[in-house]
Amino acid sequence: MDLWKLLFLSSLLSSLVIASPLYHDYLKHHEGVSKFRLINRRSLIDCPGNNPYISMNVSTTSPLPNESFITVTVDGILHPDKLQWIAMISPSNVSVSGCPLSSFNYIQTGDLSRLPLLCHYPVKAQFLSKDPLYLNCTKKTCQKKLGNDCIIHTCGGSVNFHVINIRTEIEFVLFGGGFEAPCVLKRTSPIRFANPSAPLYGHLSSIDSSGTSMRLTWVSGDKRPQQVQYGDGKSSPSVVTTFTKEDMCSFGQVQSPAQDFGWHDPGYIHSAIMTGLQPSSSYSYRYGSELVGWSNMTQFKTPPASGSDELRFIVYGDMGKAPLDPSVEHYIQPGSISVTSAINKVLAVNNIDSVFHIGDISYATGFLAQWEYFLDLIEPFASRISYMTAIGNHERDYAKSGSVYQTPDSGGECGVPYEAYFQMPIPRKDEPWYSIEKGPVHFTVISTEHSWSPNSTQYKWIEADLQSVNRTRTPWLIFAGHRPMYSSVHSLIPSVDNKFRESVEPLLLKYKVDLVLFGHVHNYERTCAIYQDQCKSVPRKGKGGIDTYNNSNYTAPVHVIVGMAGFSLDKFPSNVKGWSLARYAEFGFARASATRNNLQFELVNSTTLEVRDKFRITK
Repeated sequence: MDLWKLLFLSSLLSSLVIASPLYHDYLKHHEGVSKFRLINRRSLIDCPGNNPYISMNVSTTSPLPNESFITVTVDGILHPDKLQWIAMISPSNVSVSGCPLSSFNYIQTGDLSRLPLLCHYPVKAQFLSKDPLYLNCTKKTCQKKLGNDCIIHTCGGSVNFHVINIRTEIEFVLFGGGFEAPCVLKRTSPIRFANPSAPLYGHLSSIDSSGTSMRLTWVSGDKRPQQVQYGDGKSSPSVVTTFTKEDMCSFGQVQSPAQDFGWHDPGYIHSAIMTGLQPSSSYSYRYGSELVGWSNMTQFKTPPASGSDELRFIVYGDMGKAPLDPSVEHYIQPGSISVTSAINKVLAVNNIDSVFHIGDISYATGFLAQWEYFLDLIEPFASRISYMTAIGNHERDYAKSGSVYQTPDSGGECGVPYEAYFQMPIPRKDEPWYSIEKGPVHFTVISTEHSWSPNSTQYKWIEADLQSVNRTRTPWLIFAGHRPMYSSVHSLIPSVDNKFRESVEPLLLKYKVDLVLFGHVHNYERTCAIYQDQCKSVPRKGKGGIDTYNNSNYTAPVHVIVGMAGFSLDKFPSNVKGWSLARYAEFGFARASATRNNLQFELVNSTTLEVRDKFRITK
């Protein structure tokens, strides 16, 4: 088909989609498109007038450390207004001109503006009005005098940016006109990082159920193998991987954000396996090399071995990240900072063995620099205990890519960055399901984004895995994935896929799964012991008034949604079905502990650290 015919038809289709309540409901519950997210699809116009007084300065002229806060000061503004803003751009040599020939690339996002703003997406941005002294011109400079009188004075303001080492040079660009009609006023000189090859963002994961080996993954700008040094003089070399624009998905002639304006070079992902460890034991490590430098020494803990008597873990979904400065960024998850802060506090005083993050990891969705801001956010605890993950729609889904759901939710990433940064013990590439045992618990972790229909590869694996569980060694069986089977939240685009439930739920009953954990819906909800939309049993009040499910007389699994770790919360309707026993729309995480005959589960509010829901399953 002729390209312009394709463009016209795509535009027409997008117009129909955008006009529909379905699309707006989708944005409300899944995308949260902001004006900043659309700036790369706006026309770039020339700023009117010529102001010779404008200047921009940054608080450092030295190469940047791995993490810092930079103050950007603007002076010489004749007329301060609330539409003037500063963008942080990286790489510094990218174009800030319009890209009119690429306008059809953005049709998939639902915005039909003919021209983009920038050929490369800003990492973050702030309005100068974030400085409370800017709009009223408290910081005033006289530029021209007539006798003793100032006849031309200008105004200034300052804002702070949180900057981490993303290897490529950065610069700051001053715009007028807001996000909707922007024009360039001034640019700073490029600022480089002191060590673009520095080893950064280390995080741990388990490779098997023994508790004697751990994988450490980190990022560096250098492709030569590095190493992890750990324990009593041991070391292990890294295996180095990366990915390119060509590895990202697109749909026909329409490029995805990951291939186009959202692309940022990921550097090199290093992964090394520490062996010869003892389960439930503490060690120290550092990673890097003499050529690129070394990380700080970090103490970590191995998880308990399969079949041991106790496990303590944290679980949540849908975390993402938020800026540590007043910036706007692509896809901010407002609860992520309070949740990660709370986890750090809990980890400092509690004996936690592992974290499970079940889908919607960073919400980078094709804007690749955001992955590293997420890795920086979780590093304080992900570097100390095993951080296990499941894939979600915002990591995998894209049209014609092999995902079950044909949405643009991954922004063209199609699981590639996810599998590079979080190397789980999966069967093979793009089969992101696995099982692992820790203490008395067997975890079956699936992908709701890949086919789960009967006779599919994943379905056969699920049944084989559930069938293989030795309930003497691991009496508890927990099933985890991203999209839920039950939720009280209803929208025009349902969060629950009845076909998924009809296909997989019989396996959960057949193999007596105790607990089912999902995310995707952004709240916390707990069910009765449920099967086919019916309560098979309800908990009784046990010691301390805690809801207690007695699985000595097994009836069905308990389902819990734990999608309250960052993304804007989903409110519950006033009327819910009888199977919904506990509902909380507040930010937090779940904390669980398991012995051989007791599994306790708690919802912890991330602001107060108060336990908001608690239940037990006993055998």
